[in-house]
Amino acid sequence: MIIRDEEFIRGKSPMTKEEIRTVSISKLNIQNNYRLLDIGAGTGSVSVQMSKIAYLGQVIAVEMDEEALGLIEKNKKKFSADNLQIIKGEAIDVEKQIQGEFDGIFIGGSGGNLEEIISIYGKRLKPGKVMVLNFITIDNVYKAINILENLKYSTELIQLSISRSKGKSHMLIALNPIFIITARREIHE
Repeated sequence: MIIRDEEFIRGKSPMTKEEIRTVSISKLNIQNNYRLLDIGAGTGSVSVQMSKIAYLGQVIAVEMDEEALGLIEKNKKKFSADNLQIIKGEAIDVEKQIQGEFDGIFIGGSGGNLEEIISIYGKRLKPGKVMVLNFITIDNVYKAINILENLKYSTELIQLSISRSKGKSHMLIALNPIFIITARREIHE
């Protein structure tokens, strides 16, 4: 079940748009019993969608912005995402509150701590599983690819551009292009 953008309760917090969310989540190859992590969860659109796919598993959403936290709570309730746990704080600061390993990690925001987040949480990613990262800037893509490859992840990079029609003439209005990195933790570590 794909949840449409207009179904989410929204505010000023960033939200991963439907098409980007769908592709990013598909890269995680989620099974119904997976344990997943969403860092920089924003409105919770990715977290909620993952919780509906991994309905026998668990999703942990990490977010530091107060308004965004309120939106995640509202969306969790609206979509009955009972297997979604919300953790308030900067990902680096709350790391000790998060126990165990993950079958997939989504990073939608890093608060400027990209290297630390990848290094720390990457150790919690099960071998052979993937981390998916979304970026709008080339600078962050370059940093992330270097960090991941130095840590011996195999990486794939795609760029996704979405345009939506507007008005009677159906003029296409482009959204920001998004870079999606899929990084697989190698089994032979």
